[in-house]
Amino acid sequence: MSETLDQAVAALNGKMAGKDFDGTAKFHITGEGSVVIDNSGARASEEDTDVTLTADADTFQSIMEGDLDPTAAFMSGKLAVDGDMGMAMKLGSVLG
Repeated sequence: MSETLDQAVAALNGKMAGKDFDGTAKFHITGEGSVVIDNSGARASEEDTDVTLTADADTFQSIMEGDLDPTAAFMSGKLAVDGDMGMAMKLGSVLG
């Protein structure tokens, strides 16, 4: 697993701590791999999920650090969403 994925898993688990997310989502980091999030937390995986969010490593890091709003990233084309948009919004509220 790449260092970028290790950091993504750690960051997402930190944000998910103590929160409930009753779906599945995947962050695909271009050129690095994917992180799956469900109610048990985050892990590196390529399994199928309700929604897949795709961004490059810089965009993903900016979103995780709070420097880039996920909605703004989506509207500007830096973040692609494939699948259940409602689940993506739910994930945003859990991670926000």
